[in-house]
Formats: sequence, structure tokens, C-alpha cells
Amino acid sequence: MNRNWTYRLHIFLFLLPALALFCTILIAPIFISFRDSLYTFSNFTGSDKVYVGVSNKTQLDGTELDEDGNDIESNYDKLFSKYLSDGTSKNPKYIGDALITAFILAVLSTFIQLPLALAIALCLGKGIRGERTYLTIFFMPVLISTVIIGQLWFKIYDPKGVLNAGLQAIGIDKTIFQWIWDGTNSAWPFTGQWLAKGFGNTALIASFIPVLWQYIGYHALLMYAGVKGVPADLLEAARLDGCTEGQINRHIIIPYIKPILRVSVIFAVTGSLKSFDLFQTMFGRDNDPAVSVPSMLLYRFTSLSNEYGMGSAVAVILIVLCFVFALLINLIFKNKGDKVA
Repeated sequence: MNRNWTYRLHIFLFLLPALALFCTILIAPIFISFRDSLYTFSNFTGSDKVYVGVSNKTQLDGTELDEDGNDIESNYDKLFSKYLSDGTSKNPKYIGDALITAFILAVLSTFIQLPLALAIALCLGKGIRGERTYLTIFFMPVLISTVIIGQLWFKIYDPKGVLNAGLQAIGIDKTIFQWIWDGTNSAWPFTGQWLAKGFGNTALIASFIPVLWQYIGYHALLMYAGVKGVPADLLEAARLDGCTEGQINRHIIIPYIKPILRVSVIFAVTGSLKSFDLFQTMFGRDNDPAVSVPSMLLYRFTSLSNEYGMGSAVAVILIVLCFVFALLINLIFKNKGDKVA
């Protein structure tokens, strides 16, 4: 009994430094962010904190006033109120549009980026000529700074940039979109303003293309490693039984690399929710950008307007969403008898 207790004590002592570091760097900031999200303050030291709670909509106009007549509407109420107290003016702090953008990016990443990465991995994993060279080419964008990629694609999408010049060179100009113009929307016919306000749908697709270009090689490399790990005798037995390559992919390889697919889906979804640098580089020049993501709001609140309580509230929302989606994805990929990680 004494020996068993000593063994467990040694394990605990060896784990203690890592556990302390984990709690200090990850767990503690989460609780601090949640605490700060319950206050409004503009001083980084927190000397001017005013407690507002999670929700305190007690008046018809959606606000509550303290004894001095100051607005103490909670940070979460402000983030999820689409309109200001007058009911007509749009709330510039509304997070709903940014969350919708993040969800759309997550869906596009999951159902466009990952299938393409899987197709590349399956193709290269079969041992084609020059597979190492192709892997290097696909993985190169991952090594480039996201800020540089944002600047690169910003120049490509510029009205006088490479994309519009190329379209004009092959005879495609703004009149190509004339057929969907109803004569009322001033944003049409399209004029090559790929990232401009008023072209929200175009800007969203235009912003997804750099994400697709940058990270498809990363996911393809993960899946390629999984494909290479499939036992060769298993594949050979399937071929001897008369299975086609499609059947082998569907019934052997894809189920075998299911844990890697789960990791890729989690990375794609949570990465879409946390994305910042690319969108800040491409759209951060505008106070009212065509595309906004939650992290851009967090940056705006904390670094530009000194609303640290609002920034903390956005951080808490992102933490909760990433945790919930990671748990849901684990449940979706869970096999019978497996424990949810």
C-alpha cells in the first residue's frame, strides 16, 4: 500500500509543473476573461470598473441606468442587440453578423476545403510519381505568414489589380453580371470591387479563397500521413477480392483515417471561429468592413476603443463556441464503445 501511494505521489510531482503551467496559461485566463466580461471599464488596470452582469435588460429601451444616469447595459446585451435603443439604428457592436460569417467560413472549410484536401491525400497516397514534390508545393502556403498572404490577395482583388486586369484581358468586364441586376441595387452591375462594402457576398467568397489556398495543403498533409499509415496487406487483400479503388477509399482508407479527419474538422471549424489576421489585413482598413469576424470585433474593442469588458465578452463567446463545436464534432465521429475525448 505504501509503495503504491509513493508511486502515485511521484507521478503527481512529475505532472505538477505541466499542470501548473497549463492552469496558469490556459485555465486562469478563461476565468479572468469571464469575470472581466461582467464589467465595463476603459482603464486597463480596471480602476474604473462598473459591474453590469450577464444581462440586465430591465427597461423598454434595453438599457439600465445607475444612480448617476449612466448606461450600464451588460456587454452581452450590447453584443446581441441588433439595433440601438431607438429601434431603428443598427448597433455597431452587434456580433451576430460576425458570427454568421464565421459559421459560413466553417461550413465552407468543412465541406469544400477538407474534401479537396482528402482527394489530394488519397491521390498522392497511392504512390504517384513526384508525390513529395506535390506535397511540398501544396504545403508551401502554410509556411507563409498570414499577414503576407492577406496583403498579397488584397493586391490581387484591388480594382486595378491582377484579377480585374486578367478578366478584362480575356474580355470579361462588369457587364457579365448585368443579367442579375434588377435596376434597384446600386451595387450592381458588378464593377470589380471584390472587397468593397456593398458586395458582402462577393467579399465573403473572395476572403474564403485565400483561406482555402493557404490551409488545404496543411490538411492534405495530415490526411496523407494517415493514408500512408494504412497497412499494405489490408489494401492488397481488398484488391485481391476485386475491390475497386473507390471501394477501397470508401470502406477501408477513409474509416481507417477517421481520427485524423476528426482532427481536421475540429481545426477547420475552430480556426474559422478564431480567424483574425487574414481578415484584419484585408478588411481592417475600413471602419465598416464588408466582412467582419468575431476576432476583429475583439481587436476593435480592446485595442482601438479601450472597451475591455466588451472584448472579454467576445473572448468568452469564442471560447464557449470552440468548446461546444469541438465536443459536437467528437460526438459525431464517436464510434460505439468509444469514449468522447
